[in-house]
Amino acid sequence: MPAKIVHEAELSKGDLWVFGYGSLMWRPGFDFIEQVPARLIGEHRALCVYSFDHRGTPEKPGLVLGLDRGGACRGVAFRVAAGQRGDVVEYLRSREQTTHVYREVMRSVWLENEARERVSALAYVVDRGHVQYAGRLSLAEQLRFVQQGHGRSGNNRDYVLATVKSIEAQGFRDAQLHQLAAMLHGDAHPSPSPGVAGSTRL
Repeated sequence: MPAKIVHEAELSKGDLWVFGYGSLMWRPGFDFIEQVPARLIGEHRALCVYSFDHRGTPEKPGLVLGLDRGGACRGVAFRVAAGQRGDVVEYLRSREQTTHVYREVMRSVWLENEARERVSALAYVVDRGHVQYAGRLSLAEQLRFVQQGHGRSGNNRDYVLATVKSIEAQGFRDAQLHQLAAMLHGDAHPSPSPGVAGSTRL
């Protein structure tokens, strides 16, 4: 299966911005000059990817985050020095594209700093045509996959809780992820109507 990658000509010249919305927020794994809270419009963070590798197996899939269409997503933008751009892109592809469930794209993100500037950032968006695309699952279904998931990067539960902790450290909340985290801690039950709005209006 061919990788869905950005051609070199499409990558911004000079320093490279990378948008993190899941594990990249708390474990980027690459060198960067600065990190800035940022907002991406047009896609939202969702547990919409069956994990066959990092947090699950094909026999017992876990569930990881993807950017899915609609809404908005708050996350972190990392600025990578121009001289390290090639190495970082190669690293991200080896990490994010093990099963090619994501499309590597350039997206406009708004930096939440004094300048409030807009930059073009590398981001990983879910491929809705991929077999690992889970679509919109109820919180009960999400809980089941997260509780069973374990892959080469560890427990699925730890992934969700670490992401929620990172979101809180940035000073905001993601309604669905926070509710799922509460369920994982055993102090809440799934609501009957999952919806998407809670995870998009951040």
